[in-house]
Amino acid sequence: QVQLVESGGGLVQAGGSLRLSCAASGRTFSSYRMGWFRQAPGKEREFVAAISWSGISTYYADSVKGRFTISRDNAKNTVNLQMNSLKPEDTAVYYCAVALKSGSSWYGDYWGQGTQVTVSS
Repeated sequence: QVQLVESGGGLVQAGGSLRLSCAASGRTFSSYRMGWFRQAPGKEREFVAAISWSGISTYYADSVKGRFTISRDNAKNTVNLQMNSLKPEDTAVYYCAVALKSGSSWYGDYWGQGTQVTVSS
């Protein structure tokens, strides 16, 4: 089992940057593919990015490709999301989770509590 705690959210102007971090507990963290998801008000939770257990492979939603970068440090049990060129439509609660893939769809397991990101125009 993995327990996850996100941090790094906040308020930023459009075009700005934020870096989200997710601290994981559990000895098996390095064996999991990890991901970030987000949920905007009135919308369903959606996939943002994922990274393989080794960190070699990364996956991104089309809406964030080229602007967001996911990374991990298995020695520190952390997963990060660097968000650049932020847009108002990136405003959401961002969640760290174990990332599962079924076909072309991504799902999360072992969710963190989420961190709010607000981008002002």
